[in-house]
Amino acid sequence: MAAAQPVKEYFQLQYRMMNRQFQDLGIQPVLAYLFLFVGFVAVSTYLFYKTELAQYIYLLSAVSLISGLSETRRNDFLKLCFGDGKLKRLRLAENFIVAFPFLLVLLLKVQLLSALTLTVIAALFAVVNFRTSINLVIPTPFYRKPFEFTTGFRNTFYLIFIAYALTIIAVAVGNFNLGMFALLLVFAVTLTYYTQPEHQYYVWMHNLSPKMFLFRKIKTAVLHSAYLVLPIAITLGIYSPESIDVLLLFLLMGWAFLVCRVIIKYAAYPDTLTIPQGILLALCFGFPPLLLAVIPYLFSKSENRLSNLLK
Repeated sequence: MAAAQPVKEYFQLQYRMMNRQFQDLGIQPVLAYLFLFVGFVAVSTYLFYKTELAQYIYLLSAVSLISGLSETRRNDFLKLCFGDGKLKRLRLAENFIVAFPFLLVLLLKVQLLSALTLTVIAALFAVVNFRTSINLVIPTPFYRKPFEFTTGFRNTFYLIFIAYALTIIAVAVGNFNLGMFALLLVFAVTLTYYTQPEHQYYVWMHNLSPKMFLFRKIKTAVLHSAYLVLPIAITLGIYSPESIDVLLLFLLMGWAFLVCRVIIKYAAYPDTLTIPQGILLALCFGFPPLLLAVIPYLFSKSENRLSNLLK
């Protein structure tokens, strides 16, 4: 019991911090939680009614949120506070708290394979250290300027190759949905490239206005993500020309989410993603049309955040 006390206190602290963030936004926490519950149920119902890819979107949404808890510096700090043994229990609890709503819906919709996959991923991300001590420089198709993609690709290149392998399998067995999952997987991986804010000096050094700085970041993100997703998109387009409209829709949706992730990074800058912003992003995953309102709102917040560094 005594060993579990620090972990319990950690979650109590996180709960109080979440309540404070809602209060800072002028929202009563009880109303915020009620709104999130109703919104999650409504979005889930709409998503599974509207598309056969709902289970894959759900799976990717949950994995994206869980991966955000695996940020290296964050976990190094938690390890110093709790030790290696308690850290694994804490991370396991965190992952399953985040995954629980998605798991519940997947089980209710009898999507057992996706539910099992999410369970395994949530457990692995808690106990497996993906960092390597091998001093190996992985070549990338990116130049140094977009450091997010250079660093991110070297840390996740194996996931990109898995997506390409899934695309080949999808074409071989004639499963377009599997190919779309591979496409969404690449987009989900690129979203993780924008989780860590850079030092303020690397923002200040740009001789640009906040608006132009954000436009340049967005242009770079879209261009370099295209290097990774277009091989999959072109392959699927050639072998499933009758589904080209669906393919184009999901390409646009993937880039819209990437733009939102870039902007939301600077809406919190120089801090990391806040809980309300994370919830807002999760709601967009469930109901993509929200992006039409969320992106302009976050763009304005990002401009304000950057105004002290860029003129």
